[in-house]
This record gives sequence, structure tokens and C-alpha cells, in this order.
Amino acid sequence: MSFRSIIHDMREEIGSISKKGFEVKLGYGLKSKSHRVVQDVCIPMTIHIDAFKHSCWANLPPELLRDVLMRIEASESSWPPRKHVAACSGVCRSWREIMKELVKTPELSGKITFPISLKQPGPRDSIIQCFIKRNRTAQTYHLYLGLTQALTDNGKFLLVARKCRRTTCTDYIISLDADDMSKGSITYIGKLRSNFLGTKFMIYDSQPPHAGATVTKSRSTRLVGLKQVSPRVPAGNYPVAHITYELNVLGSRGPRRMQCSMNAIPASAIEPGGVAPTQTDILVNNLDSLPSIRFLAGQKAGGLVLKNKSPRWHEQLQCWCLNFRGRVTVASVKNFQLVASPENGAQAGQEHEKVILQFGKIGKDLFTMDFRYPISAFQAFAICLSSFDTKIACE
Repeated sequence: MSFRSIIHDMREEIGSISKKGFEVKLGYGLKSKSHRVVQDVCIPMTIHIDAFKHSCWANLPPELLRDVLMRIEASESSWPPRKHVAACSGVCRSWREIMKELVKTPELSGKITFPISLKQPGPRDSIIQCFIKRNRTAQTYHLYLGLTQALTDNGKFLLVARKCRRTTCTDYIISLDADDMSKGSITYIGKLRSNFLGTKFMIYDSQPPHAGATVTKSRSTRLVGLKQVSPRVPAGNYPVAHITYELNVLGSRGPRRMQCSMNAIPASAIEPGGVAPTQTDILVNNLDSLPSIRFLAGQKAGGLVLKNKSPRWHEQLQCWCLNFRGRVTVASVKNFQLVASPENGAQAGQEHEKVILQFGKIGKDLFTMDFRYPISAFQAFAICLSSFDTKIACE
């Protein structure tokens, strides 16, 4: 029996086990054809023990098991086939520990595999291409990973945000589950909050982005202390970045100007040898505990500052232009590219010319979002959400 046949049989076995025991949907098949997405493991799972107990893969020698899982991880390089990698990690504890070792962070692999990957910095030498679908009626925004180079594919669902208007501000609640977007859910991972004018925004993470992060007091955290809500409520609201849009004295004749101060990312992260904090676990119920995070001491003080790349005026087209390399096709005031600001303390160089995040319109309610190191998919999505908000004083 060839090794390829073994892996093929193993995948079929994993698929049958996952269908019987996982509390998760793998593959295509949501409510509507336009919403066909691939969902992977986003919450702790329960396994159908009896189904796996009688499986021929239950008692594999550790050396052989590691070799098999290593080949599966290496062969499934993109979604939707990469769902088998997520399924392997949910079979049992030993399989999960091996897969956690084999699956590299997006910074090293350029792949998004598990939900925690959405909180980890993107790749250094490439970009991750995503797109956002807006639903004006429901006031929701869905983030998808592009499966192909085409701008019209269905993509793999990553995150969803719901807009909540309040008297003095606007909140965008960000969740891993399109069917559960409440702050009391275990799938809640953060939010974006704006001021009344829509000129200043704060990004909050549901768990600490690095060691020593302080939580912002909110109604949800006060309720946790009073034990008035479910113990599975998110850990809290940790400010990780704030966004400022400058007043536009030219009105509609000039482009927007924005600045993002990434409190959770040191300015030295973009320099050679620099390191950005990397979360490795998603907490769901412990306000006092910290996740395992790689954050090196001794880095330069101060957070990374991102500024939008200044467009140039095109005389023939009579509009402001940026080179989006074919990823943006519709002119819009919402389009932007973010680069590292020289104000970070280092001399302007090649690292400050790299586009870290670009966002642009390609249809009535369809937008592209491409990001790279040192920001994560969650941070990039939150920054892009700020562009959707109405800005009374900026346009």
C-alpha cells in the first residue's frame, strides 16, 4: 500500500469522524449560494470518542503519526483543501499538539490556518489577499480570504463585523462567527469604536496583545466582576491601536489623510531583526490569565505609526491616483494604502516604502484588503472598517 493511499484513506477517515463529532462545519454549504464559504475550527471542539476509538489511526506509533501529519500539512497549501489540516488538529490531544508544532505562523508560512492566525502578524516577504463584502441592509461586513487571483471568487470566510450606532459613537463588533456577533459570545475577538464626528477610532482586542497590556473598563468587564453574565464572556477590551483622520479643508477636492498608531506593535518591528508580538492562543473565559505571547524585551519604546501613502494628481484623468497593482478598479474616497511613517525614529528607507495595508473598491459593495507584516488580519480588518464610517468633518 503506497504512502499516498495511506494519506488518502486517512483523510477520508478524518472526514467521517469530523462529520460525526465536530461541532463545526467543514466544506461548502451555508444558507445561500452567494454565501458559500469554508468554515474551519473556530471554537473548542468535542470529538465523537467511539468513532475514533475504533479507527485504525487511533494507535499509530508517534514517529509514523508525525510523518503522516507532516506530509498532510505540507501537501495542503491552500484553502479549501487546507480544511483537512484543521480537522487533523481536532482529532485528539496528541494530534493537536503535533499540528500546533507543524503549522507555522502567517509570518513564516504566509498561510491562515487556525482562528489564532487572524491575530498573528502577516508574512514579511509577501502579502495576504482578502476581500470584504458589505451588506448595507444588515449593517454587516464579511472578510474573506481570496482563494484565487480572481476578484470574484467566493473565498474563505474569516471574520465578520456588525455596525452598532450609539448616541455619541459608533461600534463595530468583530466576531469569528457570522451567526453570533454578540460581545458575550466566545467568538467575539474585538471591536472598533469611533467618536461622534467619525474622525478618531480606537481598536480594542478581546485579549491582551502582549505582556503587560492593560484592560479598558467597560460594561462587559464590570459585569464579569459582578458575575452577572456567562463565565465564557471575552477577556476584556485592550486598546491596541488608534486611528485619526485629519480635517479636510479642501472638502471633496482632496483625498483623506489618516494616521494609525499601533500601540501593540513596537516601531522597531519593521527594522531588520525587529519582532512584533504574536498571540498563540485564544482565551475564552479567564480575565486574569494571559495567553502565551512572544514579546521580546529591550525593543525601542513607542508604537509603530502608519500613514496613508500620498496619491498623485493625474492631469488626464483629473483625479487622485495610487498604484494598487490591479487590485482596485473603482475610484473612491475610501481607497488607501498605508506605509510606515518616518516619524517612527528611523531614517526613511526601503522598509518605509513597503505598503503594509491597502484597501480599495472593486464593486458596489465589494472591496479588496491586502496586508502584510507586522499587522494581523484582525488589525487590518479593523482599520479598513474605519474607512466605511461616515466622516462629517473629513469630506
